[in-house]
Amino acid sequence: MATSKVINSVQEEDVQLPSYRTLPHNLEAEQALLGAVLINNDALNQVAAFLEPGHFYLPVHGRVFEAVLKMVERGQIASPVTLKHYFDHDDSLSEVGGAQYLARLAGSAVTIINAEHYGHAIYDLAMRRELISIGEEMVNEAYDASLDESAVDQIENSEQKLFNLAEEGGTGGSFRTFDAPLRTALDMITQACKRDGHLSGSTTGFVDMDKLLGGLHASDLIILAGRPGMGKTALATNIAFNAAQAFKQELDDQGNVEAEHGAKVGFFSLEMSSEQLATRILAERSEISSEKLRKGELSDTEFSKVVRASQEIEGLPIYIDDTPALTVAGLRARARRLKRQQGLSLVIVDYLQLMRPSSSMRLNNRVQEVSEITQGLKALAKELDLPVLALSQLSRAVEQRDDKRPQLSDLRESGSIEQDADVVMFVYREQYYLARKQPEDGTVEHGDWMERMERVHNLAEIIVAKQRHGPIGKIDMFFNEYLTRFGNYDRVHSQVANDAPF
Repeated sequence: MATSKVINSVQEEDVQLPSYRTLPHNLEAEQALLGAVLINNDALNQVAAFLEPGHFYLPVHGRVFEAVLKMVERGQIASPVTLKHYFDHDDSLSEVGGAQYLARLAGSAVTIINAEHYGHAIYDLAMRRELISIGEEMVNEAYDASLDESAVDQIENSEQKLFNLAEEGGTGGSFRTFDAPLRTALDMITQACKRDGHLSGSTTGFVDMDKLLGGLHASDLIILAGRPGMGKTALATNIAFNAAQAFKQELDDQGNVEAEHGAKVGFFSLEMSSEQLATRILAERSEISSEKLRKGELSDTEFSKVVRASQEIEGLPIYIDDTPALTVAGLRARARRLKRQQGLSLVIVDYLQLMRPSSSMRLNNRVQEVSEITQGLKALAKELDLPVLALSQLSRAVEQRDDKRPQLSDLRESGSIEQDADVVMFVYREQYYLARKQPEDGTVEHGDWMERMERVHNLAEIIVAKQRHGPIGKIDMFFNEYLTRFGNYDRVHSQVANDAPF
C-alpha cells in the first residue's frame, strides 16, 4: 500500500513538474525484474553476477532484492509466501505493505526471459546516478578547494573515482568460454617464437635474467628490492635502457603489429630528479663516472664520448616523470595518458615506499597504505596489460644477520608486497659489506680479506625469491660501481664480458 503511494507520488511529480529533473531511474524495470525473480528464482542467476541491492533506485526494491539473495544463498526458495515472515519482522519493510506488495510484484511479472535485460537497464541507470554524484562532488570540491590540494590533485582524484566506477561491479567480468583466452595464449607463444631470444615478455637486456624470467611479462607486478647502496636504481635504469634500445615492431602486410621487441618505457622517479637520472644513464653509456660528469672534469676525448652517448640515448622511447610523492591515482592517470598518447609497454617505479596512497584513502597504518599502493600497481599492470617494475626498500633486519642475503621477510611492510607481486627479486653485493670490514694492513686477516675481495670483485647477485610463472634462483651479474652499470657475468672472462648484449 505505502509502496504504491511512494511510486505513484514519484510518477505524479514527473507529470506535474516536467521541468524538475529527477535522478535517472526506471521503476517499471525494477518491478519487472523483482517479479520475475519471485516467480522463478533461476532468473537470479542472470543478474547476480553484476547487480547489487544498492543499484535499485527505490530503497524498498533494494531490500526485496537483498532478501531474495539471502534466501537463495541459504538454499531456500524465495517467494512472496516464504519471504512473508522475513518482511513481517522487519519494521522498515512491514511499513510498505510487506507480503502484499511482494504478491503484487509477482502478479505483475510476465516472463523471466527479459530478466537479464532488465538487470542491465537497472545497472546502467545506477551508474548514471553515480556519475551525477561524482560530477557534483567535482563541482563542490572545485568551489571549496583547500590550500593543501592543488587543481592537479583534484583532477587525479576525480579520474581515480571514475576509474573505480568503471572497475567495480562491471557487467563484463563474468565467465568466458576458454577459447578466447586460449587464442590469446597462442598469440603470445607465437610472438615469443618470433622474438629475439624466444622471450614471452619484454627483454631486460641481460641473458641470464631473461633466461630465468622469460622476460618481463605483461600484467605482472615485479618487485626489485635491496638495501641502500646495492644498486637497485642502477639495475632499473639499465633494464629501462636495454628494453628501450631493443624496441622495434614487426608489421604484417596489413600494417598490424605481428611481433614487438623491447619496450617503450615510462620511468617514474620519485627519488631522483630527471636530470640526475639522465646523468646516471649518460655515465653508464659513456663509461665515465657520474662524479666526473658532475664536476665537468672531462678531456676532449671523454667529452666526445659523452656527446655520442647522449645522441644514442636521445632517440630512445624512455619517458621520465620525476614528480615527488606521487599518489597511486596520479601515477595510474599519467601511465594511462602516456599509453594513449605515445604507447607504453613497461612501467618502472623508483621506489614504491615514496608513493602516497590516494588522498581519499590515506590511512594511519603504513602497512595498509603500502597494501593499497601495491594493489594499485598490480591493477595498473592488468589494466594496461604491461609489466610494472617497482623498486622497494628492505628492512634493517638484514644488517643484524651474519648472512646478509635478503629474504622475502625482509621486505618492508612485506605482507602486502609479497602477496601482490608476481615476481620478487633482490639485489645483493657481498663486496659492499666486505669492503667495510677491511682489517689492518700486514696482518694475516688482511691477506684473507684480500682473497675474498678478489673473489667477489664486481660480482652482484640477483636473487629471484618468488616467481609465479617459473622457478626461483640466483643470477650472477657484473657490476661496475663507479659507472653504476650492470652486465652479463662471465666467471672466466668477467672483465671482458661485462656488457649487456645491446
